[in-house]
Amino acid sequence: MVDAALPRNATKRRPMPALPYDEVADCLAKVKASHRASASSKLALEFLVLTAARSAEVSKATWDEMDVASATWTVPAERMKAIREHRVPLSRRALEVLAEAAELSDGSELVFPGVRQGRPLSENTHAKLLRELGFDAVTHGFRSSFRDYAAEQTHTPHAVMEAALAHTIKDKAEAAYARNDLFEKRRTLMESWARYLTP
Repeated sequence: MVDAALPRNATKRRPMPALPYDEVADCLAKVKASHRASASSKLALEFLVLTAARSAEVSKATWDEMDVASATWTVPAERMKAIREHRVPLSRRALEVLAEAAELSDGSELVFPGVRQGRPLSENTHAKLLRELGFDAVTHGFRSSFRDYAAEQTHTPHAVMEAALAHTIKDKAEAAYARNDLFEKRRTLMESWARYLTP
């Protein structure tokens, strides 16, 4: 048998369900119109999509990480997968989302609080909402949607796309030269993504 030759721990990693990038704007529109989630939850999902961030980075985001004046969100190292501080350029729409979130503040440090005061959104909130709205996608999948958009609809260099996703460069030689986070080039990309998603 062929299977006998495979290592016991050999497993195929299934890709996260993701929407094609040209369906993301419609998804966000349906999320906004939905009565199945709180206003804070809906804003959090839009912010996640706009910033191509991971779910935990957004759900635990605090106001002191946001610099509206410079349109920058600085995610601390302890909340990043690579355990390295990550600066995120905020598009005009992302700043508008923050302004709307500020009006809903429960007085805690959280930007997008959950139902219980001072507690972050549940990890399953958005996955459940997407499923109920009929979308075969998970929140992490929006990072793939963003990556595909950047690759197919822009002339963004590979290094800029990877930096936008806060991916660790595995090639040691390449990593040695990647000392700049390409912030301004990423700002252009994130603004382009936001314009694409905004009708």
